[in-house]
Amino acid sequence: MDIDRSILDVFSNACTKFGDRPAFSCLGQTLSVGDIDKLSARFAAYLQNHTDLEPGDRIAVQLPNVLQYPVAVFGALRAGLVVVNTNPLYSRRELKHQLNDSGAKALVVLANIADTAAQIVAETDVKQVIVSEIADLHNPFKRVLINGVAKYVKKMVPDFSFSNQVNFRDAMTMGGNQPHEDVQRSPDDIAVLQYTGGTTGVAKGAMLTNRNLVANMEQVREALGDSMKEGEEFYVAPLPLYHIYAFTIHCMCLFSTGNHSLLIPNPRDIPGFAKTLKGLRITGFVGLNTLFNGLMRCPEFAELDFSKLHTTCSGGMALTRDTAKRWEEMTGCVVTEGYGLTETSPVVSFNPAEAVQMGTVGVAVPGTEVKVIDENGNDLPNNSPGELCVRGPQVMKGYWQRPEATAESIDSEGWFSTGDMAVIQDDGYIKIVDRKKDMINVSGFNVYPNEIEDVVSAHDKVAEAAAIGVPNEKSGEQVKLFVVKAEDSLTEEEVIAYCRENMTAYKVPKEIEFREDLPKTNVGKILRRELRDEELKKIETAVSA
Repeated sequence: MDIDRSILDVFSNACTKFGDRPAFSCLGQTLSVGDIDKLSARFAAYLQNHTDLEPGDRIAVQLPNVLQYPVAVFGALRAGLVVVNTNPLYSRRELKHQLNDSGAKALVVLANIADTAAQIVAETDVKQVIVSEIADLHNPFKRVLINGVAKYVKKMVPDFSFSNQVNFRDAMTMGGNQPHEDVQRSPDDIAVLQYTGGTTGVAKGAMLTNRNLVANMEQVREALGDSMKEGEEFYVAPLPLYHIYAFTIHCMCLFSTGNHSLLIPNPRDIPGFAKTLKGLRITGFVGLNTLFNGLMRCPEFAELDFSKLHTTCSGGMALTRDTAKRWEEMTGCVVTEGYGLTETSPVVSFNPAEAVQMGTVGVAVPGTEVKVIDENGNDLPNNSPGELCVRGPQVMKGYWQRPEATAESIDSEGWFSTGDMAVIQDDGYIKIVDRKKDMINVSGFNVYPNEIEDVVSAHDKVAEAAAIGVPNEKSGEQVKLFVVKAEDSLTEEEVIAYCRENMTAYKVPKEIEFREDLPKTNVGKILRRELRDEELKKIETAVSA
């Protein structure tokens, strides 16, 4: 396993070896590995010749799964920049925090969502905004048609204005007229700042180095073994590339092996998703439990050709036995579940396709050590539940500009404490027995109660608030919020509207319950566990009735 390489080394090798192979397709347009090479070189040239960005500077990329994403990311890396993966669904508050915390000096953003950034960019250090429309890398006819329909027919592009704006296509034209120089970075240099709430809810940037990402790429490839053949795979990419799981699979593992990814910009449109797959003979599918369920409820999906599908990877949230069984019955392909975290680039463990153990997240990927510890930090024997700790080359360098948080999560011997409770079986398979203490998992997205409570508590009419996760058939969990009023006039509608203004949609509570007070410890800490237990009792009572 050669991990002493940069992402640029991996990229250059892929371009030399697989230049004519298809790399990414989206909305009917395909770019080859060679196309990505040429286009990312143009973008790198623009960054080097037409901006003040220097190697090591941060550039935020706020794009869904469109062809511009790999071009912008690889172009930024070739220019020696650090990529800050940015969720397109962010609210103004969330986006402002990430841009300021990372110190991003440039932003690449899709026109459809640019109005959010336009409202706060003046309050950040961003000096250059590159705005792209959805079909900017399609052929001229399709580009005009798709972009025109999005803007004028579907009204998907709101009004916005930046004082420091350049259009993506103009930037590519400028870059095409200038030379560029690939900036070599060391394996220990940061390549990506990947933001995560961790266990505190405060968004922190996990510093993922070139070595971290290259190591995890090699680990995943080795774990998949012969099931990932060079130049022969055609994987569906519905999970967002700005999420480190999809980034590592599609932009690292598949690209480096000359394989093809089909980008799905809007996987929530299940009928449209199924229509996109019609007539295609896919070999791999990367998804999560709620997505599998949504697709299997779509009649058109059941009619697709799954004869070549040999790999289905599940991550991001727990895979249920029923979902896995129904997926195998419908597609003929076993679902292999894995486990990982943003801080581990992300894959820690994976179920081998030939030896899947349902209810586990598989065995540690090559080069990775795992152990469980008790509350005092003592190592525990196999089959004993404890906090899962991980050590390996994929463990992050630390949290960006947060040495104390880094020291709390990574000890002097390099062990990263995940905060998840697990059991390691005698055969090495890992079973996650409990989640991070209070985290809520909505359709694979981590939602942290502290963040929700901080936002809601800022409302003038709110005295106290507590957020918990409750079961939801479609999303796995949903947020329920308990509120103590500061003013009797406060309504549920007011709370929801306030949340929608200040938080990404999946974080917005689906249920509000007003209370006179909240359960607390003797030092005044709200006992979310008691609230969760109450909700579970309600559910059990309802079921038994």
